Parts: sequence; C-alpha cells; structure tokens
Amino acid sequence: MKELQRIIKNHALNTYFQPILKLNSGETIGYEVLNRPAVTALFSDTETFYDFVGQSNQVFLFECFCRNISLKRFIDRYKENRQQKAPLLFINIHPHVLLDSNYQSGETLQLLSSLGIEPEQIVFELTEKSAVTEFELFEKVLSNYRSQGFRIAIDDVGSGYNSLKTLVYLKPEFIKLDKSLIQNIDQNKEQQQLVKLIIEYAKQSSTEIIAEGIEKMEELAFIQDQGVHYGQGYALGKPNQEVRTGRIP
Repeated sequence: MKELQRIIKNHALNTYFQPILKLNSGETIGYEVLNRPAVTALFSDTETFYDFVGQSNQVFLFECFCRNISLKRFIDRYKENRQQKAPLLFINIHPHVLLDSNYQSGETLQLLSSLGIEPEQIVFELTEKSAVTEFELFEKVLSNYRSQGFRIAIDDVGSGYNSLKTLVYLKPEFIKLDKSLIQNIDQNKEQQQLVKLIIEYAKQSSTEIIAEGIEKMEELAFIQDQGVHYGQGYALGKPNQEVRTGRIP
C-alpha cells in the first residue's frame, strides 16, 4: 500500500499510447492510453500491479490520478498537425468507479475543457474481466455519460464468462475482441466461429469492433476479410510514450 501511495504521490507511472487503426484505410482513429509502473520487487509486472489496485481501497483515488495524467500527457505529447481529425482516446476505467458519485460530479468535463479536449473524443474502456453485476443501475449511469458525449467500449470480450450479458445490457459503442481470440485466428476454426458470431451481433446492434493483439499478417488478413472495423496490436503500432500514428504493413 505504501508503494502504491508513493507511485501516486510521485506520478511514478510511464504513460504509453497505442494506435488504433481503421482497417480499410489505414487511418489512425485513436489511441489506447496505457499507464505502467516501473518493475519492482513488490510489483514484478503490470498485471500484478493492477490486480493489487483492484483489490485495494484505493481504486477510486488511483483511477482519478490515472485519468488526469493520461489526458495531460496526451496533450503534452500530441502534435495537432499529425492528423486532421481529433483522435479518440480510449481510457481504461474500472466499472465500479463509474458508479461512484464522486466520479460523476463533473470533474472530468472540467478537466477536458481546460485541456481543449471534447467529451466526444473520450471512450471509457471497461474491462470485461471485472464483472458488472448491477446492470440496471449501470445502464442509468452510462446514459448519463453518453448524454455528455462520452462513449463506451467493452474490453477483453471473449476472455470471461460475463461477455454476452454485458454486451446485451450495456450496448457499448465499441467491442474490443480479446487478444486470445485474435492470436492464430487464421488457423483456429473455433476462434473464427466465435468471432463471426460477435461480428454478426455487432452488425445487428450498430456496434463497431476493434480487434486487439494483432501481431501477424495472417491474423490481420483474416479479420480484414471478415469486415472488422478497427485493429490494434504490435503489427500495426506498438505502445509508445510519444503519440505516433500506426500503419498497416
């Protein structure tokens, strides 16, 4: 806990931006913001660190801290002349934080306004690994955010038991397919069938799909052929502390 408090106090996180590309044109439409601590004896990797944060009583404080440095560092590093359209920013948020009344007080809108960022640029990315259980309450909260211009993405779809119910109730603007579904998809019939089902659901619900974890040309070719809208992964652009556009090889 002392190490976590030290990280927050000293802003001791490295912030990376990974491009998300439109697969039929190669245009970089936005970035996922990734905050990673330095490797220490207590936190041997990023996943261990975030697992601890999620189980602590510091989730709300840490999420607000991450939101603030993510947005401020983006503005510091982004060069407006690189793209004509303002890019989307995908900000990872623990689902329970959105239910906290303190997070709904308008502080996010004030911060965005001070930085010159429009709410329409912000996509709250909710991990499917943190199961949502209070669906009706969550629907109301998300409606409030959407009325302000924010959009919602469900991350890690395909990695957990709660995926289908989460998609049906929360009606996200974006579905992010978990990398476990994308890796070697060109060779795996079961993965292909599941991804095709999700694509069909997305068409019916006017939801756009982002395939994560694209590392090989064969994976890229398959998901392009299936009509997946967007892609993210090392083959298209690695996370970088500078804000750089990606490219389709």
